[in-house]
Amino acid sequence: MREWLQILFLVLVAICGLLFIQICYDDFKAMLEIGAGFSEFMRYIFITMPSFLGLVLPLALLISLLFTLTKLHRSNELTAIRTAGVGFARMTAPLWIVGLFACALVAWLNSSVVPWSVEQSRQLDAEMQFKKQAKVLPPDRVGAIYSVAFDNSEDHRMWLINRYRQASPAKAFGISVSVMDQNSREIKRLLASEAWFDGPKKRWVFKNGRELKFNPETEEQITSEPFTIKIESTFHEDPSLMLLTDQRPRDLSFFELRRLMAYFEAEKNPNKVVPYAVRYYSLLADTLAPLIVIAIAIPFAIAGVRVNPAVGVSKAIGLFILYYIFNTIGSSIAMKQWIDPQTAAWIPNAAMVILASYFLTRLR
Repeated sequence: MREWLQILFLVLVAICGLLFIQICYDDFKAMLEIGAGFSEFMRYIFITMPSFLGLVLPLALLISLLFTLTKLHRSNELTAIRTAGVGFARMTAPLWIVGLFACALVAWLNSSVVPWSVEQSRQLDAEMQFKKQAKVLPPDRVGAIYSVAFDNSEDHRMWLINRYRQASPAKAFGISVSVMDQNSREIKRLLASEAWFDGPKKRWVFKNGRELKFNPETEEQITSEPFTIKIESTFHEDPSLMLLTDQRPRDLSFFELRRLMAYFEAEKNPNKVVPYAVRYYSLLADTLAPLIVIAIAIPFAIAGVRVNPAVGVSKAIGLFILYYIFNTIGSSIAMKQWIDPQTAAWIPNAAMVILASYFLTRLR
């Protein structure tokens, strides 16, 4: 284990260095275009890098483990240990202990560090975009998102927003909110030129608009009352959730995915929940990746002395690639709704566990 941890540390440093170069290559030009300074750019890099840790760790485990076991294999250290009467289970026990620790680490990263990194990097990028736009655009159009629609089927409200300004103070322009009864018939509609969400009090404030009321039986308008300021304390829709529906699943954090899944499940819209569920359950299934990597590496890296170590390393890397191909296929099948996302996320892991167990039992 001492030999392995030394190489693991070096591999992690090397991969993080490559990630640093990759982020600089991808984002440096874009950051310059929006006027980011050196300190802002470095802050963006160090906030963004942790979002890759959940993917980097299994790869670092595989490379370091193959290197270490191949080195011991070539120097006949493994043969000497076996000759001393030590079985494979006892010899590889330290590796499995580190693997269990790595699983817990991946679970912690995916549930806390990576979500923080994803959300903070997106927020920092948005802040720099707002700063650039503020120099050339009117205040009400800085950080604007156009044509926002949100259906709150649980509370029977439909929102249509012409333009939503994300820059502080966040505000919506050109709002229409339809309130329906239990039979999805419109009973009230709020039209306003401006509106904003009062976060501390969980309510919406509408400005310069009109309230229309309808007869649900005849669909005829009953009243039309103008207002300057209207506070709706029962309207608790969070604008941050409204804006998440336009984001790609891979750009969302673990908590944001779970939040959107809960929203679409309450809305009873299974088609829209699938992409987010696929991504969510794949992150959960990734917690087993370190153990699978170890199970793949051991049988080939400590093969018999008559076998060229390069052959075993090639086979282990091939199985590792096959593992991610299985994950991609499982996600594609789930996206087509042939199987549920949770099953699709765990089947590739189960398949690789069975395959690795087969090779482990063949060790002599």
